[in-house]
Amino acid sequence: MGAPRKVFFTKGVGMHKDRLASFELALRQAGIEKYNLVYVSSILPPNILRVSVEEGIAELQAGEIVHCVMAKIDTNEPNRLISAAIGIAVPKEQDAYGYLSEHHAYGETRDISGEYAEDLAATMLATTLGIEFDLNAAWQEREQIYKASGKIITTTNTCQSAAGDPGGKWTTAIAAAVFID
Repeated sequence: MGAPRKVFFTKGVGMHKDRLASFELALRQAGIEKYNLVYVSSILPPNILRVSVEEGIAELQAGEIVHCVMAKIDTNEPNRLISAAIGIAVPKEQDAYGYLSEHHAYGETRDISGEYAEDLAATMLATTLGIEFDLNAAWQEREQIYKASGKIITTTNTCQSAAGDPGGKWTTAIAAAVFID
């Protein structure tokens, strides 16, 4: 088995009285409930093609074993803010690998969690590329350094946030990078 050829990014939220059913509903909203998901670590393979959720799902079959990087969080605390994010950092060199990061948090907005995940992926990539930066500098400052280096072409994120169900049902948020072999 070689490296995946394609990747798509998706997200979802589910609410149900049962924790597992809440997760299932989040998978359904993300469009990935009918696959046997295997979690992998955070390397974005070289030369991978990013496709839409619809294009990616069209290539998969129900029951197929599908590799993914997933961020997942849940709560049954009424109105508690949750978020799950995947950060993406793609190097300029097409033959080089990039990074994905998963981040999940309580009390963070979509923007804060998404930016944190993006920062994490970019920082991991920057350290492997030998880009000099101050780890304590703000993300916006480091982002400019990363992009000015000419070694990182893009950083972005996919994030799902939700407020816990007011009635105390389980609420699950997921974000995922789904690979297609």
